[in-house]
Amino acid sequence: MRRPLILASTSPRRAALLRQIGLPFVVEAPDVDESAWSFRDPAEGARTLALQKARAVAARQTVPGQAVLGADTIVVLDGRILGKPDGPDGARAMLRALGGRAHRVITGLALVETGSGRTVQGDEQTTVWMRSLAPEEIEAYLATGEPLDKAGAYGAQGYGASFIERVEGCFYNVVGLPLARLVVMLREFHCSDEMNFDDQN
Repeated sequence: MRRPLILASTSPRRAALLRQIGLPFVVEAPDVDESAWSFRDPAEGARTLALQKARAVAARQTVPGQAVLGADTIVVLDGRILGKPDGPDGARAMLRALGGRAHRVITGLALVETGSGRTVQGDEQTTVWMRSLAPEEIEAYLATGEPLDKAGAYGAQGYGASFIERVEGCFYNVVGLPLARLVVMLREFHCSDEMNFDDQN
């Protein structure tokens, strides 16, 4: 893209995925209180939070015509949304609940154009089967600190990868950014004539 995508997220995982496909971007942190929202439908909630993040960052821009990307990833087990744990006890409870079962990972995506406020929204859903977890495994995982800042208290791109038996759907969605869906949305956003990938060779 001639103008870099603005990523309304400080997630290092999302930044790493954008770098992986060579999509130029800059990072700006959104100022959104995620705890202030409550939704019956998890996918709607993920899309709405993604839109709020993108709009918060877009409102601070002075150059029109830029694309701002907001994203929000949640874990859903038996219809219950599992966000980021509130501490080690919360993470332990989540991991005990997820072990030996299937759950859904939903990422809401929103693109907002600066100046016009034009938007495109979507979401990606992936089913993840996690193997049974021994209590000592959970404690060892908690000691790494990895579960504490992740929805569902595990990271598919880190130590938590050893817990995943199989995935149905987009794996990158579980990491936090469904890349194929994002590129389709960028084209829908009429950015196809500006989309260029960095030469990584």
